Amino acid sequence: MYLVESKGGAIVCMLLSLFFLGTWPALLTLLERRGRFPQHTYLDYTITNLLAAVIIAFTFGEIGTSSLEKPNFLSQLAQDNWPSVLFAMAGGVVLSIGNLTTQYAWAFVGLSVTEVVSSSITVVIGTTLNYYLDDKINKAEILFPGVACFLIAVCLGSAVHASNAADNKAKLDSYSNESKDGIRANNITDSKQAYTKTVDINDAEKGVASTEKAKFGTALFLIDLEKRRAIKV
Repeated sequence: MYLVESKGGAIVCMLLSLFFLGTWPALLTLLERRGRFPQHTYLDYTITNLLAAVIIAFTFGEIGTSSLEKPNFLSQLAQDNWPSVLFAMAGGVVLSIGNLTTQYAWAFVGLSVTEVVSSSITVVIGTTLNYYLDDKINKAEILFPGVACFLIAVCLGSAVHASNAADNKAKLDSYSNESKDGIRANNITDSKQAYTKTVDINDAEKGVASTEKAKFGTALFLIDLEKRRAIKV
């Protein structure tokens, strides 16, 4: 089994993991905004995750000779270690439920806020539990100030969500008032600030449709996004 034993290799693996951890939520959010249902997206995600785990197990898990200190994947399958297997399966169930519900959080509060809050809560809970499970071997005066920074991030993320929600509500209210007063038509035809150009939008569930693309951040953009997305906010 291949093991990373150098600090340089560990840092490279950490940077790669951070890159991929920051990429996959954005891709799943994009699919939801293009009309792909979270159930379908997560089914694709689960199948791909299974295939990746099997491929990695039979490649990196079988590199080199097997020993008691470094058993290969197939050698570990033959070991009688059901408690660890059950713990891993329970962790997989909890992780799957968390990832599925996170997709709904992305739709309701946005990608940036959800990732900041969820990641910070993960760090706070995980660090605190590991501190006591490891019999307090780490220095609390160094560890917990860092945890406090993540708690601050949770509070700031919540404040950002409240600010974004108020901003979107103000835009939609203004658009509704302009529609009632007959101002919207003049704004669209004269200033051409509401739409940019005609584009083809790939709807993940219904195919391809040609439509006018609203400018990002406007009330029309929010309305068009709500019509396309799978989860109605």
